[in-house]
Amino acid sequence: MDSKSISKGIVDAILKLGLISLGIYLLFELQVLLVYLIVAAVISLIGRPIVLFLKEKLKFNNLLAASITLIFLGGLLFGILSLFIPLIIQQGENLSLLNLEELEHKIDKLVNEISAFFNLNPSEIQTNSSISSIINVENLSAIPEFLNHILSLLGSLTIGLFSVTFISFFLLKDSHILENAVLVFVNDKSEGQLKKSFEKIKNLLSRYFLGLLLQITILLTIYSVVLLIFGVKNAIVIAFLCALLNLIPYIGPLIGAVLMMFLTMTSNLEADFSSVILPKTIYVMIGFFVGQLIDNFFSQPLIFSNSVKSHPLEIFIVILAGGSLLGTTGMIVAVPLYTAVKVIFKAFLSENKIVKSLTQNL
Repeated sequence: MDSKSISKGIVDAILKLGLISLGIYLLFELQVLLVYLIVAAVISLIGRPIVLFLKEKLKFNNLLAASITLIFLGGLLFGILSLFIPLIIQQGENLSLLNLEELEHKIDKLVNEISAFFNLNPSEIQTNSSISSIINVENLSAIPEFLNHILSLLGSLTIGLFSVTFISFFLLKDSHILENAVLVFVNDKSEGQLKKSFEKIKNLLSRYFLGLLLQITILLTIYSVVLLIFGVKNAIVIAFLCALLNLIPYIGPLIGAVLMMFLTMTSNLEADFSSVILPKTIYVMIGFFVGQLIDNFFSQPLIFSNSVKSHPLEIFIVILAGGSLLGTTGMIVAVPLYTAVKVIFKAFLSENKIVKSLTQNL
């Protein structure tokens, strides 16, 4: 090898490293754009089976299939969000009719009963921070700042919604846009293997996200039945919200439990606490935990093993590792990212003993 070839190789390596460094820098600087791309990619993966059905079975072209799929998903999202309007109105009415002094008296009475039961000193439990003190006239000065924050948030949501819709449409219309952008940085020898890997990744992740929708549906059914049995108002909306929170591994179910407990109690504020609210809340929470047991021991293992071809213990370790590295965000993206890495490793390192063991079901 002559000095000219060595120099050319060094220059190429430096250029590639520079481009990679620039790409990493841009990812950190354009995090909002990256979020839009990820959300749009997830939407396109969920809508991919619909697009394929419209193209293969009904012979629609790419433009029409992508448009119909996006309209369908948008209508579904709008319908789901509209379900929350009665819940918000109902909770607002409940809180507007709330007698703060009476509620404070009930809380003080409950604290005294708990103290007597556990032989505690009531003075050790701080009850001086009454509910009425939360609503302080001095705090009203924060209202203009709060309204400005709300308007700013609505503006950001509008821009985000438009951006995600625009990107999702083109990802649905041409599913090879992202992979073609990646293939630019790959040599011709590896291009064929990488294309096959991308196709495999899209199939697995589509099944994974559809599996998550099935998981939400199962929990929605269980929670709805429990809440309807005990006469909780807006039962289906509350059940859907708690089922949706379940998508956040480990933390989501805890938030869902607190939310279901709170909404169950606030939907019966006019009733007696000890004879109606407390027993009903306990029964609802028992139903919630039964739903969680079914989800953890039956639904999740079955869905994950069939969608991403990974063992439940493997998924558990991956989610914990993602949470340790990147917190809640890491827990959410851990399984899709791990699945993509497994597919790529199988394509390029199929003879490696560890890779062969991890990817034997792919």
